[in-house]
Amino acid sequence: MLDETLLDHPEGLAAADRRGLLRGAAEAGARVRTAARLAAETGVGGLKPDGRPRAVLIAGPGAAATHAADLLGTLAGPGSPVTRLAPSGVAPAAGALRWDLPGWAGSVDLLLIATPDGTEPGLSLLAEAAYRRGCTVVAVAPPGSPLSETVAGSHGMFLPMATAPYDHEEPLAGSAPGVLWALLTPLLALLDRVGLLTAPPDALEKVADRLDQVAERCGPAIATYGNPAKTLAAELADALPVVWTEGTSAGPAGRRFAAALAELSGTPAVVAELPEALAAHSVLLAGPLAAGADPDDFFRDRVEEPSALHARVVLLRDRPIGGLTAAPAARDLALGHDTPISELEPEAGGELETLAELIAITDFAAVYLALASGA
Repeated sequence: MLDETLLDHPEGLAAADRRGLLRGAAEAGARVRTAARLAAETGVGGLKPDGRPRAVLIAGPGAAATHAADLLGTLAGPGSPVTRLAPSGVAPAAGALRWDLPGWAGSVDLLLIATPDGTEPGLSLLAEAAYRRGCTVVAVAPPGSPLSETVAGSHGMFLPMATAPYDHEEPLAGSAPGVLWALLTPLLALLDRVGLLTAPPDALEKVADRLDQVAERCGPAIATYGNPAKTLAAELADALPVVWTEGTSAGPAGRRFAAALAELSGTPAVVAELPEALAAHSVLLAGPLAAGADPDDFFRDRVEEPSALHARVVLLRDRPIGGLTAAPAARDLALGHDTPISELEPEAGGELETLAELIAITDFAAVYLALASGA
């Protein structure tokens, strides 16, 4: 059950925020600036690569590495494939995870290691194996971690992760907002130098500015009626989020939102991209999860009986190129099945800025839903 009164109680939200999730969301812009500065001090801006790598491999634990690989792959496009190396192991513990290089990996490939921990023996073994194969190795991890020593010993490049004091107070969630930007920003700066995507220093500064603007609009002191993230969290209470995305950048933002809802608040969600989402989820909206599927729900005793779980569409859009849009058809399908719909569309800007805005608002919403539901 969602405690909606907590949403408009900043002190209560702060007390419930034992994992520093709100602080991570609010300080995302500052984290981007710090990460960009650390990358510049490490020498990323002076790199002169010989050319694009044949492929980019990304390894790391949990949702943070998954989201980074998804975002970088989308931004890079088909020029050099970006592939996440999924770990194996008997448990998701740092000492139990192992990563393997594909058999074809070699001297023309780039291995990126991204971890908010840096103590994983499996990642150190992976860096050593990549060095023996001739791969270029770049790692982002907390400074002073065992991984930093391994990468330096393997003639790789180590980029210090921008950490905050509260990162060490509780175990870090892979979907925590601060973790994503601390890992992603140095990799954006690096791949800009490699020529895989466009993320020069001024673009990263605009990303930080956009994240600051979202923090001002979505912060805990802003009331729910004027706060898009709190509004979305309240709308998703006792609902199954059906996340539809439209636009290149919106896809990874929607997949991250669904993962953050599950990891932070325990809310299951389904996600798909328009226009194919209309066919993929049409039966779902016509079934028992549709709001109109239970005509007796209107007369249900809200105090004595829990409300039935119904779908709610969340449409994330990134201004489609050429004016082609399936949004009207999406609205017709949802409303035709009495399913409510929430829509988010970023303000105009570069691809990185609009992507950052969608991620930031949905991050705040996932955090508010987690705190107000006691997760």
